[in-house]
Amino acid sequence: MLKLNELVAFLEGLSPFSLQESWDNCGLNLGSNNAEYENIAVALEITLELAQELPPKSVVLTHHPLFFRPFKNFNPSLYPANIAALLLQKSCALIALHTNFDKTHLNPHFAKILGFSHTQEEGMALVADTAPTSLDHLATQVQERLNLPYVRLADAKTPIERVAVVCGAGCGYLHELKQVPKNLCLITGDIKHHDAMQALSVGVSLVEVPHYESEKFFVPLLKGLLEPYILQSQVKCVKLLDCKNPFMLKV
Repeated sequence: MLKLNELVAFLEGLSPFSLQESWDNCGLNLGSNNAEYENIAVALEITLELAQELPPKSVVLTHHPLFFRPFKNFNPSLYPANIAALLLQKSCALIALHTNFDKTHLNPHFAKILGFSHTQEEGMALVADTAPTSLDHLATQVQERLNLPYVRLADAKTPIERVAVVCGAGCGYLHELKQVPKNLCLITGDIKHHDAMQALSVGVSLVEVPHYESEKFFVPLLKGLLEPYILQSQVKCVKLLDCKNPFMLKV
């Protein structure tokens, strides 16, 4: 049997939960540290369909937490209570590795995929110097490496000499800066209209990638990192759940 407190201790050593952002909810979202489980499942996030697919007594390791805000009521017909109710019915647990895992593993992995291996950590971003290049050339590089049909741009009309990479929704990086570097481009997801207006007003260019495309590497990445624990604990089943991009393109 899988003891949850032992798994939590392993994950803590892998990516300390104390590294999460103040607004985040990493760690044990659902379940009991003293309970025993039989299986591990790994998913970018838990959906109702994936919860229905889970074997009983599974521990689900997700990137996105199931709960971000405290409940004022628990209505099992609405999200996320509908998923939580099903997980409880199946005696399942859920542990989220979100912004802590971004900092230790996912963002470095994403930056390397984009072609930036020599980076420095600046807050929530990984930053790399680059030979002066146009925004169009940089955007094409991002598009090709992620195999995307398109990316959205906000062009500050300056040559790019410095790139900041944040997987997921990373425009909060701009709010962290006390002084904005010149010739900077931020590559991230979920850029809002006012984020773009703010960036352009201080001379920062933007390349927006889909949130899902920047974080879809979570499942295979964590699966590989779990191998020592899986071998040691003799877990019955490690299930990789296929969470798809919730958005579709209509051309």
